[in-house]
This record gives sequence, C-alpha cells and structure tokens, in this order.
Amino acid sequence: MKILHSADIHLRRTDDERWEALQVLLSVAREQKADVFVISGDLFHKDRDAEMLRPKIRELFSKNEFPILILPGNHDARLISDMYFGRNVVLLTDLFQPCIIGNVAFYGFAFEPMDEHRVLDRLQQLSRHLLPDHTNILLFHGELLDVMFKRSDVGDDDESGYMPVRLSFFREIDIDYVLAGHFHTRFDIRPLPDEGYFVYPGSPVSITRRETGRRKVNIFEVGSPPEEYLLDTPHYEVVYVTLDPFDKTDPLTIIKERLNPVHPNAKVLLTVDGYFNKDTIGRNEKSLADGISTIAYPQCIEIRNEFRDIQQVLDDELFTVFLGKLEARNDFGIRQNHIKELVIRAMIEAKK
Repeated sequence: MKILHSADIHLRRTDDERWEALQVLLSVAREQKADVFVISGDLFHKDRDAEMLRPKIRELFSKNEFPILILPGNHDARLISDMYFGRNVVLLTDLFQPCIIGNVAFYGFAFEPMDEHRVLDRLQQLSRHLLPDHTNILLFHGELLDVMFKRSDVGDDDESGYMPVRLSFFREIDIDYVLAGHFHTRFDIRPLPDEGYFVYPGSPVSITRRETGRRKVNIFEVGSPPEEYLLDTPHYEVVYVTLDPFDKTDPLTIIKERLNPVHPNAKVLLTVDGYFNKDTIGRNEKSLADGISTIAYPQCIEIRNEFRDIQQVLDDELFTVFLGKLEARNDFGIRQNHIKELVIRAMIEAKK
C-alpha cells in the first residue's frame, strides 16, 4: 500500500495558492498511484471555512478513486464524522474507531486541549485497541517535544504545549507510523522507540513567510521508511547576496546569477548587503537599488537593500596603507576578507 501524507493546508477559499496546493497534492497522489491520501489536521484554516468550502471539496474529492482520510486539527476541530466531504472521504474523529483498509488500520488522534500527561494516558488506552495482525498507523496533530522548534514553526499559533507528545510515549505501543501535522516549517522524520517512524511533512504551501524553501509531502510504501517528495507549489525563498567591494563584477550580474536557479513558483525575499565602490561599478546607491528592482521584478516580493557605497573609505590613505600591509602577509589566509570587513565597518563608524 502506498500512502501520501500531508497536513496544514489551511484552506480559506477556492481562488488562492492553498487551493492550488491541494489540487497539486491530488495530482501527485494520482501520478504516484497512491492507495490512500492522508491529511493530518488543519485542512481548513477555520471551522467556518470548512462549512463554506464543503460543496467544492465534495466535488474535488469525489473525482478520486483512492480513499482520503482527514484528521481534525486545532484550526478545524469542529469537523465531525457525519459531515460529508465526498465519496471515499473518511473523517477520523474517534481515536478508538479505526478506518481499516486492507491490512492497515488508521487511527485518528483528533484535536482536544490537553497536556502531555493526558496525551500519554490516551495513547496507553489506544494500545489496548490496536490490531496485532495489522499495520497500525496513527494520525496525530500536535507538538513533538523531542523536536526543537520555535512557536513560529507552527504557523500563526501561539499556544504553549499544544497537544504535546514525546517519542518515549510510544514505547511498547504497537504503532508502526505516526503521520503527524501542526509543524509547518520542514519535513522531519524521527524513529519510534520500538521501530517505526514519526513524521511531519511540513506544510505543502507556505502559510506564512517563515515557511521558506520548496515544500514537500510524505509518500511511502507501508513497510518502508517515509520519503520526502518535492512539490511544485508556491513557497517563499530567502536569497542573500553580499557584495564584495574588491570584486569588480557588476552587482546586478551577481544578483541575476543568484536568482536564476530559484524555482519558478518561489516568492523571493531578497536581501542585498555588503559594500561596493561606485567608482568601480559605475553605479551609486540609488541607481543600484533601481537596477535591483528592475531585474528582481516580479519574482522578488520583498527587497531589502542593506548595501553601502564605501568609495570614500577605500580611497582613504589610512585604509590603503592598512590594506597593503594586510595583503603582504600570508598568515591570515581566508580570514583576510573578514579582517577587511571589520576595518571597513570601523572606518565607516569613525567617519559618522
């Protein structure tokens, strides 16, 4: 059995990037011949979005031959099992009532406000309901405390200790896979204590600007490790360019080269810092900023110009003498550029 596992799509309407990402996920499931599509929480951004989008979701989901299993997360916690989201769609709302497909039993740990002690207690209760002759898979939406992450890694949520769980909670519990959601930032996989895997796929589309880099989904064959699969969905990409005042290359050429390999669906957050000599490149700060805006449009949605023209520093006799002595020595190696930058910064401060 092949499973496609995603989470944290946070649907709000049908004309935005999140809806587009859901369509991409369904296309990937069909192309990869997935037998089951699992959504581990927060399919919708709010409960009212689930109600508003339900007719369109029914239409979209009913076109697929594979089952779609949905777990309520903290953003769509009011989803209940008798809501109809389309043919072959199952809402997992009762932890002790699995959805059995072939020899695989899917259990859903739906959202409830609880601390880690209660989470552990529920998992221990679950252990008595697991099927020993099946592969047991748990859908979970919460925070794995073994992963060091910031509150910003879970989107806009600011709750502390939301549905907290530890890998040690699964010791002597016959769970083969924990397919989790709530952790937006990246694909993350951890081994369970007694074999098996705990995996976050990360959000399949950037929900906030903190979720950078090409997005991923988890696709795997039951019995094999989870595997990340790169998606062609909209996402934020951070690009830094640091200018070297001793490099005679046109900065716009450097920036173009850095932007060329960026994925076409990336929305770039560009920062250009460092120093340049206007006499060398033939541009002042304003003309350089204008040039960057021209070549960066429309892929760069944010441009931070933090560079400085330091022609006056480079022409300063004191700096020229220092530079000559620095370059005459061979014992600094690759630290020479760092030393030059420190001296440049010091002289800029001294000239204020």
